[in-house]
Amino acid sequence: MHIHILGICGTFMGGIAQLAVASGHRVTGCDANVYPPMSDQLRQAGIELIEGFAVDQLALNPDAFVVGNAISRGNPLLEAILDRGLAYVSGPQWLAENVLQGRWVLGVAGTHGKTTTSSMLAWILEDAGISPGFLIGGVPLNFGVSARLGTTPFFVIEADEYDTAFCDKRSKFVHYRPRTVVLNNLEFDHADIFANLEAIETQFHHLVRTLPQSGLIVANAAEASLERVLARGCWTPVERFNDPAGYRCSGDDADGQLVLHDKNGEVGRCTWQLNGEHNRANACAALLAARHVGVPLDKGLEALSRFGNVKRRMEVRGVVRDITVYDDFAHHPTAIATTVAGLRRKVGDARILAVLELRSNTMKLGTMKAQLPGSLGQVDAAFCYAGNLGWDAAAALAPMGPRAAVFDQIDGLVEAVAAAARPGDHILVMSNGGFGGIHGKLLERLSA
Repeated sequence: MHIHILGICGTFMGGIAQLAVASGHRVTGCDANVYPPMSDQLRQAGIELIEGFAVDQLALNPDAFVVGNAISRGNPLLEAILDRGLAYVSGPQWLAENVLQGRWVLGVAGTHGKTTTSSMLAWILEDAGISPGFLIGGVPLNFGVSARLGTTPFFVIEADEYDTAFCDKRSKFVHYRPRTVVLNNLEFDHADIFANLEAIETQFHHLVRTLPQSGLIVANAAEASLERVLARGCWTPVERFNDPAGYRCSGDDADGQLVLHDKNGEVGRCTWQLNGEHNRANACAALLAARHVGVPLDKGLEALSRFGNVKRRMEVRGVVRDITVYDDFAHHPTAIATTVAGLRRKVGDARILAVLELRSNTMKLGTMKAQLPGSLGQVDAAFCYAGNLGWDAAAALAPMGPRAAVFDQIDGLVEAVAAAARPGDHILVMSNGGFGGIHGKLLERLSA
């Protein structure tokens, strides 16, 4: 089969492209901006890339056009496909029908922690000799790639609640039909497509309705929203984590201990590289999901001692003059607060300079601007890039007083951070995009 992918350079669609090639299909694709690192990965896989959405791409005559959810009505190539009645399909549907069909799918859903938990789960299975396939919205350092076909029936997928495509407004995850599913957490996000939290809970219940009786739901006991989802109707066994009377993980960031408990006490422990309560919760969920496919809890803990985290999750990008620059994907206020808290526990009283880009659709709408000052409560200074916002970031951050500064130009922000930084500081860059290559600019400026 020859497929032509519209929006191929996104993490998800790029992953589908690589899985399709590995499955023996011919793949071509286009995007508005064809850029590294995804463009390099795709070209190395033998995929022809086209810049833009010109109508002359119809001459490729593929068996089907696969349309990413970043493609909207009005796109010239999409409009030509519709006008001529050509075959098209969404990315999640193509994946479900051509890669996931007949496999034991392990889906990881939730507002936060999907990428890290999926990566942990895939690594636990890999370490146990299971060699799973996976499609993850980041690059696990243990694998070095975001997608792999695998050699066994098991497939780990980051199960995203964002909508599927222009033609299908259900969440992506309803297509995957997992047998094992992690429900990590659930709060309001994606204000561009969901009116409120209840609307997202409805989508999560659509996912629950697809699960078999022989499956397993691994659910966060601390989340009232998930309890409401399950109360709507559940036909699958549920195992809870973050349960004070059941499965939970504790630990000490200072000595790197991860300790798994059940209702009877300590089950086992290991030393690992990650820190923070959120990562301990992610680990507990991954351990229980892996056990459902046959990996004992003690073997899972051993695997986590060798887990190397995910790119852009508290990733150290460089150290200059004893100033450490980190890259993190945090963009939702809850994720920002959690990331800052984790770094604060790690560095103690050392100064933290937060540098953030508010670029997700939810943040651009300003829906959660009131939560920003609280999420940055533990930082010593915050530098915010607001070049693409339609609301007043300076006013939103005003409660922070002189600890916060807002910039419309990245170069000006870089100069301000470099001027403020001093030896021993930790510069925490948070964005779900490329942020104009700011990490390299900061390191270069600090070196100067």
